[in-house]
Amino acid sequence: MKPINDRVVVQPAKAVEKSAGGIIIPDTAKEKPSQGKVIAVGPGKDGVAMTVKKGDKVLYGKYAGQELAHEGKEYLIMREDDILIIL
Repeated sequence: MKPINDRVVVQPAKAVEKSAGGIIIPDTAKEKPSQGKVIAVGPGKDGVAMTVKKGDKVLYGKYAGQELAHEGKEYLIMREDDILIIL
């Protein structure tokens, strides 16, 4: 996958399976992860270079990005502006 413009492909971190007390959390109650690993980065837009790079761990908005399933894996495609911080 090769994103265009200022788009970034992120592989979300796995949702927490157990609480700190050891209680198993059902799928319906799991919180959507808001961090992940950058898989691919576009070239940038209007001559502005991208800040994030492949391999960075990032924190993004809770409802950021478009979900995509590719070859059995889940990804998010989002604008670099949707990324809040590089961890």
